[in-house]
Amino acid sequence: MPVKKAHPEAESPQGDAELAERESRWNHALVGSGLGVWDHNYRLNRKYYSPTWKTIRGMAPDEEVAGDYDAWLQLVHPDDRDFVAHAIERQNAGDPDYQIFQYRERHRDGHWVWIDCRGACVEWDENGVPTRVVGTDIDITARKEAEETLSRLSRRLDLALEISRIGVFEADIENDTVEWDDRLIAIYGLQGASHQIAGDAWAKSLHPDDRERVLGLAGRSVESGSDFQQEYRIIRGDGVERIIRARSAFFVDGNGQRKLIGANWDVTEDVALRNELQRAKDLAEARNRELEAAKESIERLALHDYLTDLPNRRYLDKMLDERSAECRAKGLALAILHIDLDRFKQINDTLGHRAGDAMLQHAANVLRHSVRAADFVARIGGDEFVILCAVDPASKKIGSLAQRIIRELRKPVRYEGHDCRFGASIGIAVDNGARLDAKQILLDADIALYRAKGLGRNRFEFFSASARRDIISAKRLADEILIGLERHEFVPFYQLQFDARTLDVTGVETLARWQHPRHGLLTPDRFLDIAEDLDVVSTIDALILERALADRRAWITDSLSVPKISVNVSARRLADPDLGKKLRALKIEPGAVAFELLESISLDDCDEAVAANLKKLRKLGIDIQIDDFGTGHASIVSLLRLSPKTLKIDRELIRMLPQSAEQRKLVGSIIDIGRSLNILVIAEGVETEDHIRILDELDCDMLQGYALARPMPAMQIPSFVRAGSWRQGQTAARALQAHLSRELPSRATK
Repeated sequence: MPVKKAHPEAESPQGDAELAERESRWNHALVGSGLGVWDHNYRLNRKYYSPTWKTIRGMAPDEEVAGDYDAWLQLVHPDDRDFVAHAIERQNAGDPDYQIFQYRERHRDGHWVWIDCRGACVEWDENGVPTRVVGTDIDITARKEAEETLSRLSRRLDLALEISRIGVFEADIENDTVEWDDRLIAIYGLQGASHQIAGDAWAKSLHPDDRERVLGLAGRSVESGSDFQQEYRIIRGDGVERIIRARSAFFVDGNGQRKLIGANWDVTEDVALRNELQRAKDLAEARNRELEAAKESIERLALHDYLTDLPNRRYLDKMLDERSAECRAKGLALAILHIDLDRFKQINDTLGHRAGDAMLQHAANVLRHSVRAADFVARIGGDEFVILCAVDPASKKIGSLAQRIIRELRKPVRYEGHDCRFGASIGIAVDNGARLDAKQILLDADIALYRAKGLGRNRFEFFSASARRDIISAKRLADEILIGLERHEFVPFYQLQFDARTLDVTGVETLARWQHPRHGLLTPDRFLDIAEDLDVVSTIDALILERALADRRAWITDSLSVPKISVNVSARRLADPDLGKKLRALKIEPGAVAFELLESISLDDCDEAVAANLKKLRKLGIDIQIDDFGTGHASIVSLLRLSPKTLKIDRELIRMLPQSAEQRKLVGSIIDIGRSLNILVIAEGVETEDHIRILDELDCDMLQGYALARPMPAMQIPSFVRAGSWRQGQTAARALQAHLSRELPSRATK
């Protein structure tokens, strides 16, 4: 208790004795209670403070108290100072409302001490004025701190419940009563209801579809004393449906009563969000599955042929490395079969691409059923397939597999009423060992395939070192051909053509030669096949034509008359849609040039492009000659349709004329056919005087061969023609005699 103002009245000796006695009695009673006793006797102007009172404030028990009220008041906490001054005044006045009050006072060591002050007036004067006030102070700092901690925790809990919108209830199981807090009442929409809620209020609020399930769970929880946790729907007091999440637990209170405390919170939005997230997740997973499926589909499409569903070239490249590693690890050999369909193009050209696609699908099925499950089959483009087989190095079964595939593919395939027949050529390469290289084996199989097709097709060939050398040589020659075109190494040679009766020069055939820098002058048999593979034959034809026209102009300038030059034309050049435009640019003199067409490419199978170009040639004044006639399959009808200017009888028919009467009859028949159709006839391969004589007797129009002139470069033509060496000897005499014999009868008839 603080030091209080002294009462103005003096105290009597008798009163002092009684006060001392009474104070002694209180002191003994309260010494062990922890209460600091204070006694203010205003009548005697005497104040007493017990040792405990001093200890509470950090004073020594025997320390004297100054008793200065204003000084003491400064020790009171600033926030409590006005209140304390008022409370003391009211307590001194005997106001019962201020018999107990609490405040903070600074301890001797500087901290604040909470003091519970309890005081009351015990003596009054004759006017009813309090003359003595006695009381106790007790240090309640620990209690205050506990209360503050509890208050702080309570505030935190209340704030947390408020923020999370959690409602709390407490149920008395024995008495069947339930107390809800305001938040829980708001959650269930029971505004206006008291905190004491009827026991069945909760059950009635449950959604009808959830009631049986939830009440059953709650009942079992009460029976077993286990915690209750559930999510359910309710129908609020305002009729709105909400979703509640509930948790509760049992406890026994201080009176031994079994109770249940629980929390409910509205999770409607959470559930909606959860459901939305779940839907989004399901949708994302569905889309991921679709993407995975699409990815797998794309990967499959990227690695498989769309038509046959076989692996494609890209997949093959991947498998080459895998199978190489597998064979090296297991000590196996890797066999590669490169398969190319024979006569497939004819089916495409005659029955259309749908028929061709059907044949490719049939071939794919044959290959699938011909190999083992572990073998790999791929279509690498067009009508080409590849098989990879891992086999024992000593195995001889690869040849049998190839033979079986060829046998199956040769069987006719029925398609829309047609029996389609095709075959297969197969190249095989096998290798094993630590240096096994699948890509090299594939190249070797390709070389073997090239050899199989060259040997007649519908067969298989194993790779050999000699085949590789041939391929390398062909590749080198192909490179040299392309370089030769750039360097203008392809030049024309000319073989003169002569009148069979007079042996006068009637023209020249232009022949392509390759002036090779290392091998010298090469004839077409050394380079034509490879040039065709390179698709440069038409380029060579065009170059030779330009050079021949230039040489002819030079001869004319040199006063040498060469009536006509003939040049070979390839099938591809004849089908060129721009051929007419290119020839017009050369400004060819009408009748000065003839194009020689092989019988096999010019007659019965002329397509629209070829037929159109033949018409353009005639308009440009370019004659058509049929080369190598008699060795192909031309018909009289096709000769009539084509209307060539000249036929050239193949040298094979001319060679045996002196020895074979049948050959002479055949050649004579061809000459007669030509004359009947107004077509000139040239005989090639005239190598002896007997050839000249017999052909003259058969009324052949023109001759060409070594017996008269060999092929020569342009620069030699003028001197050769002026020398006339082909007329020397008996050849010239016979020619003159034959000429006179024809002329005399005709003059006699005039």
